[in-house]
Amino acid sequence: MTPLPLGDAPAAGAAAFAGWRRLLWLDLALLALVRSWERQTATRLMRALTRLGDVSNWTLLAAVLAATGAPGRLQALLLVTGAGLGLALSQVLKRSCCRPRPSEGLGGRPGVRALADDPDAFSFPSGHSAVAFAVAAALVGQGEALAAVAFTLAAGIGASRVYLGAHYPLDVAAGALVGAASGWAARWLVTGLLG
Repeated sequence: MTPLPLGDAPAAGAAAFAGWRRLLWLDLALLALVRSWERQTATRLMRALTRLGDVSNWTLLAAVLAATGAPGRLQALLLVTGAGLGLALSQVLKRSCCRPRPSEGLGGRPGVRALADDPDAFSFPSGHSAVAFAVAAALVGQGEALAAVAFTLAAGIGASRVYLGAHYPLDVAAGALVGAASGWAARWLVTGLLG
């Protein structure tokens, strides 16, 4: 690949900036679309999904799995390791990027009314999504039904974060990627330690 001549560097920078602006516009448009679906029943369902993604519920699930015997203890270890890695990485990225929540507005636009309490001030990436997808990826290979339920739950938790106005869609997508990578790393660590 040949380097860009110096005269083209500003053009390349302008093109990258224009691409970023289009991505942010799409992010805002998707958020507005999802928020337009607000209904009382859907809000109750989405709040329940978000609560399922709270740390206390993952801890409870790990305890239940651990109490079921050897396979459950392995699943609990995978869950805890994946969730811990996903949470840690998402929090480092949140504090590095410092993207405001949709309720705080973006780029001079007014904020979106949040339908649930935000756990902190930052939006990118979604911590709930990172942890949920980390758990799902960590549990791959522990039973087809368990992985399918975990990925379905992770997708629901991610969707709930956008619907409730806690995150932009890009935050959830990034959280899912961070989580999937964390879950695979957890599988590698746990099987390496026990293998």
